[in-house]
Amino acid sequence: MQKTITYKTKTKIIEELLKKESIKELEKYSFLNKLTFKKEEFADIYFHAGQLDSQAIKNINNARKIIANSHTSKAQIIKELKIIEDKIEVIYPSINMEYKKPKEVKKEVCKKLEIDAVKKIVFFTAKNMKASGVLDFINIVMRLNFKNMIAIIAGDKKQITNIKFQLSKFDINDKLILLEDYENIDELFLASDVFLLPTHTQNFASNVLKAMYSKCAVFTTSNNAAKEVIDVFSTMEIPSDRSTQFKLDALLQNKADIKLIKKQNRKIAKEYTLEKQLAKVNLLIENI
Repeated sequence: MQKTITYKTKTKIIEELLKKESIKELEKYSFLNKLTFKKEEFADIYFHAGQLDSQAIKNINNARKIIANSHTSKAQIIKELKIIEDKIEVIYPSINMEYKKPKEVKKEVCKKLEIDAVKKIVFFTAKNMKASGVLDFINIVMRLNFKNMIAIIAGDKKQITNIKFQLSKFDINDKLILLEDYENIDELFLASDVFLLPTHTQNFASNVLKAMYSKCAVFTTSNNAAKEVIDVFSTMEIPSDRSTQFKLDALLQNKADIKLIKKQNRKIAKEYTLEKQLAKVNLLIENI
């Protein structure tokens, strides 16, 4: 029997699901439907991410099963909409990237960017840099005492140009590289040692999982749902958390600790590959 789905944000999991004959995307209820007094239909499964706007609330109340992308989101739905817990399942965002040995990728990237491959790389990237804490990232890395490191920020041309303008008065050439429209962001994750995301946003930052999968140590804020996959040491109270500077300094200087964290992060993230997450979703749908 064919089942219908709808979603807040289209993900790779949803794209893969829609390739199956047994899954159909429910057509959006249009203005024309309203004019013709056509009754609004709702999907069997609703994939939720982000804010609880009016359409999301309608989809949640009428779906047979809700798939949230974090336990934080699930808890919010239960609290605000009084939905029974059994109706909601949590499936984290999936990772869909080719893994290569970080050491080899780092050599290539460092050669390309003309930086010393011995340096530790602290990385930042995001679709919305301001909301994801780019200025907090810069403030933290600029205060680091550890000298043998380089910070990299990668994003689209418009955002990078804006950052360059804001930093024009500061001498950052020896400590920070700004990359615009970099062709292969995945190789920057693999080349990096630390991914620092002092984000102000709440919705699960999927780049946290990608960084963990790429064998990075990761820091992000407690307000973001991605805190669920990292440990307490790596959790920032707020985007401007001053303790992060001291934690980063200590970690960058301790080869054994950073190696262990990288290894642990990759082990955790390997459980959230596209293949494994898709298998979980398929099993859920089959049992509805």
